Amino acid sequence: MNSVRRTTSILRNEYHGAGIDPGDFAEDPILQFERWMEDAITHKVREPNAVHLATADAEGRPSGRIVLLRDFSERGFSFFTNYSSRKGEELDRNNHAAMTFFWNELYRQVRIRGKVFRLPAEESDAYFRSRPRQSQISALVSQQSRELENREMLERMADEAEEKYRDRPVPRPEEWGGYYLAPDYVEFWQGREHRLHDRLQYTRTAPEGGWTIRLLYP
Repeated sequence: MNSVRRTTSILRNEYHGAGIDPGDFAEDPILQFERWMEDAITHKVREPNAVHLATADAEGRPSGRIVLLRDFSERGFSFFTNYSSRKGEELDRNNHAAMTFFWNELYRQVRIRGKVFRLPAEESDAYFRSRPRQSQISALVSQQSRELENREMLERMADEAEEKYRDRPVPRPEEWGGYYLAPDYVEFWQGREHRLHDRLQYTRTAPEGGWTIRLLYP
């Protein structure tokens, strides 16, 4: 156990960021997120669009998983999934959710909170058509989060769907589509030495208003 603790301590002290200047930050957190995302891509962060999505059921019990961010704009942060999955069912009952991006190579994270809404059907259709055909087949046959009897059944269903739609487009399943998280809170975290991290918080002043920016203790 002591060996593990020493190794972990060395790793934690080795990686840290150079700090941030709040004066250099954009007044709009979406623009600032774009800058940090561009930094992540430039520095070849592995899977920079991987994000932890946290939802909660009607009783407030949380659950989390990694999804892939597919787009972001002033409207919000978009991802796609099965509407009948656990996260889909939880979002139907409680559309408050949170996202966390962690870019280890830059020692940065971004925390986002807000309400989640379904994307228009035509946007889900367009994105579905852009996916590789095998991914379309997977979305068509997967009853996400439901019990599966065995792996062979899933593979057989995929083969049957592939044969059925061999010479025509794969239709988007009605239970599959996109969501966007409309943020009311965005926090940018920059790791620093000795745990004296930088944290900059954006909170929306009104549903369609501007943002209040605050520096937080680490």
